[in-house]
Amino acid sequence: MDCIGFICEPEHPVFGAVAERLSARGFDVQFLRPGNPVAKADIDELAALVNTTLRPESFSALRYADRAGIETWNGFLPTTALSCRLVALHGLEQVGCQVPSVWFEKPDRDYIARTRYSWDGMPANCDEGDFYQARVREEPVEYKYFAVNDGRETHLRAIQVRSEVSGLDHVISEETVEVTLAARVRELLDRFGARALCVEFVESESEFYAQGVDPAPGFTGTGMERRVADSIASLTTIGA
Repeated sequence: MDCIGFICEPEHPVFGAVAERLSARGFDVQFLRPGNPVAKADIDELAALVNTTLRPESFSALRYADRAGIETWNGFLPTTALSCRLVALHGLEQVGCQVPSVWFEKPDRDYIARTRYSWDGMPANCDEGDFYQARVREEPVEYKYFAVNDGRETHLRAIQVRSEVSGLDHVISEETVEVTLAARVRELLDRFGARALCVEFVESESEFYAQGVDPAPGFTGTGMERRVADSIASLTTIGA
């Protein structure tokens, strides 16, 4: 029986359901606690490794799995590359997305302070960052485009969210996928060899700006559990 390892809490609202779907299909599922080192011996027993968090322990596990020839979702390269915010912005620009201006000194206009890497979260002091990104829109509403490849095609879902003070997002509604944005998200996924990602867009004066990429999306509010399960299953001999 193919065993799939999830670096994820078993109670995750989406990946917990995905794991149940995979179990029903005949897979053995093993949860690996986020933040804990993953033993190489445990990875060697897997048919595939799924990561859902941006933590050093996850990166080490993905790097070992890739080197050992064990299928990963996503792999070490796309996860780490797209976790570098400046690399992600450059990648978005290369596939045709408009991106906010960036400065390494505080500009004389509204900005958002950023850390260089997604795993560092937001700056402790909201006025001090490793770099500064133009604030395109004051209203805290974003359009998140989720992409997942099931081994045959890439599926897209767009939702509108409102950022809360707590740091969590409140899903407002499902949105119609805009064809041009969807094509650019698909191309970004293909260029980095990723299985799944999320691109965050904001709208200003009828123009969409891509302001970030999440290479370990949680898919909350998307209803894409079956698509995600199909994608993960396709990594193994059972799902191939």
